[in-house]
Amino acid sequence: MRGTWTQELIGGKPADVYTPPGKPRFGVLYLHPVGLETLVDRPAFTRILDELQLACVCPHGQHSWWTDRICREFDPQLTAERHLLDNVVPYFRTRWNILPRGIGLLGISMGGQGALRLAFRHADLFPVVAGIASALDYHEFYGRGLTLDEMYDSKEQCRQDTALMHVPPYNPPPHVFFCVDPDDIDWIRGNDRLHEKLNALGVAHTADLTTEAGGHSWEYFNHMAEPALRFIYDGLDKESRRLL
Repeated sequence: MRGTWTQELIGGKPADVYTPPGKPRFGVLYLHPVGLETLVDRPAFTRILDELQLACVCPHGQHSWWTDRICREFDPQLTAERHLLDNVVPYFRTRWNILPRGIGLLGISMGGQGALRLAFRHADLFPVVAGIASALDYHEFYGRGLTLDEMYDSKEQCRQDTALMHVPPYNPPPHVFFCVDPDDIDWIRGNDRLHEKLNALGVAHTADLTTEAGGHSWEYFNHMAEPALRFIYDGLDKESRRLL
């Protein structure tokens, strides 16, 4: 028996929602990449969601980079981060009675940096996060005619808002996973820098910077679906036992 994907309105904005067969213990909040692809029609991910009985919500964030900055393409008044915190996270409780600390963050590329950034900024809410091919140095794309040019006043202001600048000095998320193909020329350095920074701060994390599976492509994303989702499940399971 397999679960089902449906499209719902959450806070007046669309989201793809996956309900597994049976009652889920945990949930996954997935943040999409710049191509806006959710996990619908991605069997590499759905298969593991099924196996682990994970509910999943994939909100549509446009090209907001999942920040706390206004992106008019997404909404002229509401930031993507506030939408996630104020609308999407409560949906897990309303739909499946899953509380915030039972939700794991998962993202790809633009969404990977967004997931890591959100976890670093709100470690009290999100103990588990996994980023695949995370676009951590997105400030390097400032000035190229993207939505970033409207969201920030300068490249430096943009850089100051990246995930690396939000790593908390105390009480970071206890379960952090990120990975990138070494042939992913745009994003390998940022992931390596995050690995170095977390090591320097003594922050426990799991980083795979060596697996090669197609560069920055869905071939690689699909290849890393299972380790990322299993990391999320195992982390949430450990947290649930710790709170007993």
